[in-house]
Amino acid sequence: MAYLSLPEVEALARRAHAKQVDKAGRPYAEHLAAVAGGVAERGGSQEQIAAAWLHDSVEDEALSREWLDGAALPQSTKDMVLAVTKRPGESVEDYAARILATPGALLVKEADLAHNADPQRLAALDPATRDRLTAKYARVRGLLGLAAP
Repeated sequence: MAYLSLPEVEALARRAHAKQVDKAGRPYAEHLAAVAGGVAERGGSQEQIAAAWLHDSVEDEALSREWLDGAALPQSTKDMVLAVTKRPGESVEDYAARILATPGALLVKEADLAHNADPQRLAALDPATRDRLTAKYARVRGLLGLAAP
């Protein structure tokens, strides 16, 4: 099977999230690009970079689980996307354990958390949201054994 190229995955992710904005009202694709870039800067593989582009696609319902299952992607990329997809009602401990148990997923989540916790990005939020998210990201980093940014 011929797999989607990274430019094809990027284009697909940008289309899937085209109508979304982040909590600060910025185009959501900016977050995807930052996470993919963060994975690349950390020495991530092509499969991890592809997973970074798609890391929120199933959780945000931009793409379906069925689409992912049938996508022309390596199984490792699919596994990483599903590992970092938070499930309804799931504890943060179970979420972190799944990430740690899935080869390659920790680097994707590390890049995601780094961008989410970027001080400039957080500064655009109201204080209550900023404080809530800062605590949430710190807790997940701790469970994953990642140092503070």
